[in-house]
Order: sequence, then structure tokens, then C-alpha cells
Amino acid sequence: SGINAEYEAVVSTQSTGEFVQCLANPDYLNYLAQNNYFKEDEFVNYLKYLLYWKEPKYAPFLKYPQCLHILELLQESRFRDELVNVPCTKFIQNQQMEHWSHRIRKRNLIWNNSITITKKDEKDIKEEPKS
Repeated sequence: SGINAEYEAVVSTQSTGEFVQCLANPDYLNYLAQNNYFKEDEFVNYLKYLLYWKEPKYAPFLKYPQCLHILELLQESRFRDELVNVPCTKFIQNQQMEHWSHRIRKRNLIWNNSITITKKDEKDIKEEPKS
């Protein structure tokens, strides 16, 4: 029936999205490489198919948007071949950590500046001379 088909489509989309997000995990990428998934044409074709997640109507549902960048890199055989090497996946992991720490510092800086500006504005409002 229509309701079951619609439900199955939602579940399929959710599970596919979860898989795409797993691609942001360097250890998982290493697992896939060491178990020769990237050598299988069907799997590589599936990765190509998953690029639809970059479309604006799907991307907002991803909690880990860096997975889209990894998905893009996985289209390159050289990148897939390198993932079998632990130092490669550790490098990716270190780059992600660096990115996150920079983003957190930047967000905190913006947050602290907005609080300072707000407090200054409140002080200016309280100190305005009354006519």
C-alpha cells in the first residue's frame, strides 16, 4: 500500500544518510579499505550514486557535513587506495580535529564578542542623558 511504500522510502533515506555520515569516520574508511570494499565496482558505483546527498534538499539532514567532502574524495581511486594505510586515516582524523577545534574557538570568540557588545550597548542605554 501507499503508506508502507512511503514508510519504506523514509527508512531507506534515513539509513542511507546514516551510511553517508559514517564516511566521516576515518577508522571506518580504513576498515572499508582493508576489507577491499573500495576494490568492488558495485561499491564504488554506490559511492557515486550517493553524491545526491550533496543536493540542497538532502544535505541539511546531515549532522556531519564533512562526510560530503569525504564522499567527494572517495570518487578518486588514488584516495581510496591510500585509505588502507593507517597513517593516512590518522592524518584525516587529525585534520578533522584541527578543523573542529578552530571552529569551536571561532564560535566562542564570536559568542564572547557578542556578549561584550550587548553589555556595552546596555551600559550606553542606561547612561544616556535624559532630556
